[in-house]
Amino acid sequence: MPHAELSYSADLTIDAGAILSEIEAIISSHDDTAGDTKGRAYPADIYHHTHFKATIALLAKPHRNAAFLAALNADLSAAVAKHLPRPCWMSIDLVFSGAGYNTELLT
Repeated sequence: MPHAELSYSADLTIDAGAILSEIEAIISSHDDTAGDTKGRAYPADIYHHTHFKATIALLAKPHRNAAFLAALNADLSAAVAKHLPRPCWMSIDLVFSGAGYNTELLT
């Protein structure tokens, strides 16, 4: 189950929920075994320069290689950029969760 964390300067007027939904759809289009993407957004009231950063954490799997990451990053960058005003620094960071990561649905 991927995680998407958005952190951005509070001067941006964006629809973080729409961005998170689009991120989930793009991840699923690249890997239909990924499952739901847990998302959260953190606007920063104190910041230096207008910016947006999306950190996407995935589990390491054999098919998630360099080519997979490059294609996913390109699609995520293009999609997110459409939501951001100009000028704005944008960063997309794809990372792998550590070996000790565990997730479960508590019911």
